[in-house]
Amino acid sequence: MAMGLHTSRRRGRSSRRTPMAEINVTPLVDVMLVLLIIFMVTAPMLASGVPVDLPDSRANALEQEQDQITISIDQAGFIYVDDAVVEGGAFPSVVSGFSCGAPQGPLITLRADRGLDYGRVMAVMGELNRAGCNRISLVTQGSVEAP
Repeated sequence: MAMGLHTSRRRGRSSRRTPMAEINVTPLVDVMLVLLIIFMVTAPMLASGVPVDLPDSRANALEQEQDQITISIDQAGFIYVDDAVVEGGAFPSVVSGFSCGAPQGPLITLRADRGLDYGRVMAVMGELNRAGCNRISLVTQGSVEAP
């Protein structure tokens, strides 16, 4: 018997149809697969919303961790901690709240614009080191050719 075809029985002069008790889940599965693909493509792009022109490098990519803190420095020199701008002079107090002194402290990923002064990046790394944050990863763009 084909799906969705129901026979109606005639009782006297009135005819009644029986309600269809099947649910077609194919459109639901199609929509869910499309949404899954969209989220898989856009999730890596949502890692950090601060626009930074990263330098090129041929280094291998590291795995992401759960308790990862992203620090970004844009072209103007403003410091962001997980997409929140840090006011001038407040960075040492923000870093002190990271609990980097713990045996397995959080991983700090540092994203710095390629046009920045080397001293600005080293000042941020110095504050991280002073607070006890020794697990610092520098984020770069992937490159095929050697510098």
